[in-house]
Formats: sequence, structure tokens, C-alpha cells
Amino acid sequence: MSDRTELSLRIVGGELPGRACGEYRDVHVAVQRAREPDGAVPADAAEAVWEFTVETVRAPDGTRDFRGAYVHGRRGARFLYLTWGELPPGGAFTMFRRAKLFLDDLPEPALDRGAAEGRLGLTDACGMPLCAAVRPPRIRWT
Repeated sequence: MSDRTELSLRIVGGELPGRACGEYRDVHVAVQRAREPDGAVPADAAEAVWEFTVETVRAPDGTRDFRGAYVHGRRGARFLYLTWGELPPGGAFTMFRRAKLFLDDLPEPALDRGAAEGRLGLTDACGMPLCAAVRPPRIRWT
């Protein structure tokens, strides 16, 4: 692998919780790009799909690191955010919770290929939008 390569990511979320969850209305989910939601999907959709690219970098010690507008966290613990918010018609996205998808969980063969897909359910055990740290087996990376 060269020092820098592109990694194509596809995130597929199913089992969305619905537009009304607890006290929240007009619920949408998006992947977070820098500080902004990107590709907001209504939480009553059949599924949510996002496709984007991040950069992988080989550090001098041989470990892999991730960079780009969708990448958050410190080196060695990088992740993607799925951000949940209210998005009323004509209004602005108001975030109320997020889920972290950790990039160090990506399988090595997918990294070597330069493409990975993550599949996960987006509703927690209480029927609310999935939040907090999401790791396998809750997300299945291929």
C-alpha cells in the first residue's frame, strides 16, 4: 500500500425508528461531515444509505490512520458519526444524539481493497434512534 489511498465507504442503515421518537418529531438521520449533517434521511424511510470517501494513511510505525471531512476522533480511535436530529419542513437540522462507527473495526481485506460497506439497524432496544459507540456485531463491516 502507498502512504495515502482512498477508501470508498458505504453505510446502509435499516430498521429506522420512525419520524416520531419519544419527544422528538420530524426525526432524520445523516452522516456528519465536519460539523454539518450530510445526506439527511427521514427516520421513517425503508433504509438510509450514504456513500463517501475517506483517506487512509500509513504511519511510519506501519499502522493505518484515517483522514477526511467525515472522520472524527483522535489518531488510533477514529470514527464516523451518524447524527440524529429534528428537521421540520423549511427548518434547520437540530441534532439531539449521535452514534459513533469506529474505523478501526474495518476488516483488513476491505481496507486493502479500498472499499468497505457497513450494515446496521438504526433503532435501539427502547425503540429510539441508535446512539453511542456502535461496534460489531451491532454493525457488520464487509
